[in-house]
Amino acid sequence: MRQMTLRLIEKYQRPVVKLTNFHGLDAMIDTGALYPVWMAGEGQIRRIGGTKKIENVEFGGLGGMTQGSLYELSHFQIGDLIFPNMNIIVHKSDFPVPMLLPATMFESLIYEINNKTHRLNIVVPDDESISRNLKIRSENGQLYIFCSSTK
Repeated sequence: MRQMTLRLIEKYQRPVVKLTNFHGLDAMIDTGALYPVWMAGEGQIRRIGGTKKIENVEFGGLGGMTQGSLYELSHFQIGDLIFPNMNIIVHKSDFPVPMLLPATMFESLIYEINNKTHRLNIVVPDDESISRNLKIRSENGQLYIFCSSTK
């Protein structure tokens, strides 16, 4: 079993972590979200290596149905968790942080958001890997997300 702890940024009322291993960006953990969403626009995600895969995908979130573009990041990391070739939806918004990370990223892991001590604790069980496979697929106008260990 492997355990990691990330500090939550106290100035936000919601659970936000600094992605020290990913351009030092801030990202909010959203336990009700399905998809990772980049909120800072397509120009910025291209500057950090994002590649557009599909334009104009409709997805549920952010208070209803909306649209974005499906991108791929060749390498994304949160703490010790590594997501090679991770899919992410890009949607321009005035969100307070550039990224929204869903609970689905922690599929088969144990995670705790501790607002009292301002910590995000993640445990990777022995039968899982720190290397994760996160893919978003579009089939028949519907988006599906899959996240699993690469073990």
